[in-house]
Amino acid sequence: MNLRLPAISAILVLIVIVAPLLAHHSVQAQFDLNKPITLTGKITKVEWINPHSYLLMEVSDDKGNVKRWAFEMAGPGALRKSGLSRADRGGLKAGDVVTVNGVLAKDGSDLGLLKDIKLLDGRVFTVWTNDPYAR
Repeated sequence: MNLRLPAISAILVLIVIVAPLLAHHSVQAQFDLNKPITLTGKITKVEWINPHSYLLMEVSDDKGNVKRWAFEMAGPGALRKSGLSRADRGGLKAGDVVTVNGVLAKDGSDLGLLKDIKLLDGRVFTVWTNDPYAR
């Protein structure tokens, strides 16, 4: 009887620790690593949030039709490591024209995973490497 309470407590602690790890999705579950995309467009919004930040942009085609895209990025900590900072939004602000390289979402939506971003002044920030396990 005395061992039952510590055993139950230990199991509950393990569940609390392991559950968040199971909730995180893999890159390959949502994005097709074999479908690269490069787009140039105007930033409409940058969301610096955990666990993933987002870059929203509008891209015009040859006929002038505008398509809205969303690119998932790493969290703010990884963005800082790549040279971007939240204080100045990494130099990214609404209205800026940028070129992004990434991979497309598997579901065919206008969503991608951002690999790198190039600003008009020539600076390039690599946010994600070719390692799908982010090592």
